[in-house]
Amino acid sequence: APESLMQALEDLDYLAALDNDGNLSEFGIIMSEFPLDPQLSKSLLASCEFECVDEMLTIAAMLTAPSCFLQAPPGTEEIARTRWRRFSHPAGDHLTLINVFRAFRAATASPTHPGNPEKWCRDYFLSCSALSMAEVIRAELVEIMKRIELPISEPAFGAEENLLHIKKALLSGYFMHIARDVDGSGNYLMLTHKQVAQLHPFSSYYNTRSIPEWVLFHQFSISEGNSIRVVSEISPHLFAELVPQYYFSNLPPSESKEILQELINHLAPASATKEEQK
Repeated sequence: APESLMQALEDLDYLAALDNDGNLSEFGIIMSEFPLDPQLSKSLLASCEFECVDEMLTIAAMLTAPSCFLQAPPGTEEIARTRWRRFSHPAGDHLTLINVFRAFRAATASPTHPGNPEKWCRDYFLSCSALSMAEVIRAELVEIMKRIELPISEPAFGAEENLLHIKKALLSGYFMHIARDVDGSGNYLMLTHKQVAQLHPFSSYYNTRSIPEWVLFHQFSISEGNSIRVVSEISPHLFAELVPQYYFSNLPPSESKEILQELINHLAPASATKEEQK
């Protein structure tokens, strides 16, 4: 559909993948080397700047492979959620995926599951085929990074600074996927098109006492009850710092936009000083 094509071009423009003539920019050409969604490709490239490449490679692989969480058989939903909590990260689902991937690798190498991770996956209601595919995708992405001579930073998962860097890398690509809980009850209003969505049941925040006000999400699904999937808490200050002004100015008016505009205005003098220093 023409509308979809125009939206896709606009998204690529926001991601700095196009030049003024509508051709791929130098950055866009590098982005196109990766068999990933443009937002994910942008986040992976941004991770080179923020020195969290190892972690973003895992996130990119896990998001590209099918969901690793299996639909629990009737009557076992609570058991599945309890098992999944072992992997939950307080910062959200993107880092939870890293925990799942690392645990899968450890189980594969473990003497109790030598070469047979299927039982471990069954015990934790996880898809062995999805996790195996994520391993293959990650290895392919590493090869592409090496081929085009991009730096791969050392793993630093768990460090406070690393967590901040991962969020910055994610925001660099997914600034168009931001939502705010407008009433404190999990009704998330998306900034882009004012659609209201709820957390997907696979989210680590689902059915928890405190849910974040501002989130970055990977996917919005109408078919699954207007839900947002793979959700992580973000700071509005961080969003205000990293969002392209051209994109922000085109957002429809809303209370959330007004809150963010105040933050951007507050940051403006500091940003101007940085530009002068450059």
